[in-house]
Amino acid sequence: MIPRIHQQGSNTLGLLHYLYGKGTHEEHIDPHLVASFDGMAPDPGRDPSVTKRDLQHLLDQPLSLLTTGQRPEKHVWHCSVRAAPDDPILSDEQWADIAHRMVAATGIDPDDGAGCRWAAVRHADDHIHIIATLIREDGRRPDHHRSGQRAQTECRLIEKELGLHQVAAGDGTAAKRATSAERHKAERQGRQRTAREELRELVRRAVAGAMGEEEFFDRLAATGVLIRKRLAPSGDLLGYKVALPEDRNKDDELVFYAGSTLAPDLSLPRIRDRWTLPQGTTASADSSSPQRASLPPITGPALAQRRATAATWRALLIIDHGDDGTAAAQIAATGEILDALATTSAAHTRASLRAAALTFERAGRSHVRAVRGHDRALRQAARDLLHSGPSLGRGEDGASTAMLIDMAFFLAITAANWHAKRHHSQQAAAAHQAAEHLRAAYKVAAAEPMAVLGRRGQHLTPHAQQRQAGLLHQVLPELADRIQTEGSWPALAATLDDTRKAGHDPAALLTDAARRRELDTADSISDVLMWRLRRSAHLPALPESPYDTSTQANRRTTTSTPTTPAATRAVNDSSRQR
Repeated sequence: MIPRIHQQGSNTLGLLHYLYGKGTHEEHIDPHLVASFDGMAPDPGRDPSVTKRDLQHLLDQPLSLLTTGQRPEKHVWHCSVRAAPDDPILSDEQWADIAHRMVAATGIDPDDGAGCRWAAVRHADDHIHIIATLIREDGRRPDHHRSGQRAQTECRLIEKELGLHQVAAGDGTAAKRATSAERHKAERQGRQRTAREELRELVRRAVAGAMGEEEFFDRLAATGVLIRKRLAPSGDLLGYKVALPEDRNKDDELVFYAGSTLAPDLSLPRIRDRWTLPQGTTASADSSSPQRASLPPITGPALAQRRATAATWRALLIIDHGDDGTAAAQIAATGEILDALATTSAAHTRASLRAAALTFERAGRSHVRAVRGHDRALRQAARDLLHSGPSLGRGEDGASTAMLIDMAFFLAITAANWHAKRHHSQQAAAAHQAAEHLRAAYKVAAAEPMAVLGRRGQHLTPHAQQRQAGLLHQVLPELADRIQTEGSWPALAATLDDTRKAGHDPAALLTDAARRRELDTADSISDVLMWRLRRSAHLPALPESPYDTSTQANRRTTTSTPTTPAATRAVNDSSRQR
């Protein structure tokens, strides 16, 4: 149940015309009163002898007790309360009780016998509107400070008592929601989202992986967004505003939004925080660190995706074992990885990955202050993804994408668990929802590479197949039977065989892969173990297969991981977890 305190107004009759009207799209059905301050207010919706002006005069009568100078300029209080789409339809009597509880909780009509005059109007199955005059019967102003927060608290109680969908409690760190006027404007213009929401996504994508102001603003300008910078007399940049070229007000003026009004972490000072370097480093030293200098240049999406997978794995360990500030920074930077992944993804995974990025945005902010600098590996990985170009989604490229999405899924689950332990309800819910979008993207991305690897497993000799099954029962006796019934078991068997041929100890790697992260959230345990083995053993995500000629053809059209000894060592260094 969502309460919303609207901006105060000065026209009681104007609001009543809207509440009892047909709505902007004829959506108001049977507008009528369900409750009022005294239970006897006239209802222009059901009584033909009553007009809306009669109700307005009754509500505004306390204003007559005041002189002109004492009357507040904006005396109209307006609150809407909306049930969740999957909630049962409530009766008028239930909505009346909700209205009484809301005005009492917010201080509009407390139980002291001298509250404000108010009325609750229902013109749809799923919500009511409460209109009140902000002058009490005794001529004083009501104490409705922080009425929005008080209304939220009361709604959480109502949800539990009525068995309704329970909304996660907020903490004031969410991005500002679009206003009803903005939503109606978008509908009139035929846009699916409001200008505020479109700009929020464009700014967030522009800052993903950016390493300085110039790069950020260049990326933003490249999207077609109009930028207005705020400068100090000294010429220093203080802030910025953005607008869509086609978004104008009634006077045909561009509508600009400051970064801080799009989301708390999109203000210029908060964006600058992302460019903070770890303690003990300098800009020149960090950008030319030995590790970065030893890596080959980004030559294609597959290599960038493997590096991002390695950075994501390190982030998992930091969130599990680091302090809160460092973990919060890793979670915030995860949003940049998802934005970059959505931007560069192939067409068949783009919708799910974009939905994951949009949803995870809420999980990146909480009252835990992110300690920036040590999230630089994730931010660099996001930058590499963006600079590597669009993914083709097939061959080694597609397999590397599936490997990264698989790791991003567990990173989202880890973020959800981290938030849940700290009672960050909205953030935890957002991270879980993002994980479901990633799960959907993974199923699409993994279909081809898993089929190829599965065919390789099916062509193992009977002796090799028996050896891998015995290894599985030795290392994971409680999970072995389940894993062998999964469709991806042949792919895991092939990977175990590959690790042995590459000179690794399959038992040790399998033990490590199983204990590092929880497996109970996975649809397929064999999928998860297979990608972890291929990453930790530095195996190609999709090796050449003599049993699949289409894979070889695909690999000739994609950029693969460098095969020179120096390049291989460099990639291994970037993926090393210890």
